[in-house]
Amino acid sequence: MSNNASKFLHRKENVILTAIEIIDDLGIQGLSTREIAKRQGISEGTLFRHFKSKNEIVLDMLDYFSKYDSDIFQSVKLKGLKMKEAIVFLVDSYVTYYENYPAITAVTQIYGVLLSEPDFVDRIKSILCSRKNFLKDVIEEGKKAGEINPEVDSGIVADIIIGTFGNICLEWRLNGRNFSLRSKTLMAINMILGGLSRLK
Repeated sequence: MSNNASKFLHRKENVILTAIEIIDDLGIQGLSTREIAKRQGISEGTLFRHFKSKNEIVLDMLDYFSKYDSDIFQSVKLKGLKMKEAIVFLVDSYVTYYENYPAITAVTQIYGVLLSEPDFVDRIKSILCSRKNFLKDVIEEGKKAGEINPEVDSGIVADIIIGTFGNICLEWRLNGRNFSLRSKTLMAINMILGGLSRLK
């Protein structure tokens, strides 16, 4: 990679990280190309040499938010874990990432607002469906292995896990991150999984 290409990619990533920081500080309504340029110490003209519009920045931010998904999914498969261990590993991977980079959790809280923009609907659906479908596959494997009742609806269980994680994440943000996101989330997930085990 040439030095210029490296600088270009570095600038793009810095812009995405700044956009995440702004949303974390000010909410999605505070995100503007002017604010990004100000925090980057560049002109809006320079910013538009890297991105055509604010929407393109948001789309790249959504990609950045989900960039570890395939690696996490692959790790679960390679480890050959049983259902419960696979789900705990999956959730722990995300929650550890979020605790180490709290600002990224702001992205999870803006989906509803972004759905009013047609540009973002497909990208958000892709992220959410990918995560839910992977969880459903893990749960289906658990059903086949006799870990839980085969009559259990894997889609509903996936929704419960994702919804629980999202709700605790929101609570964590609302309370100034004054508790361990990892501990509380894993406790809740283990309670859900314990309930499923009793449904055999």
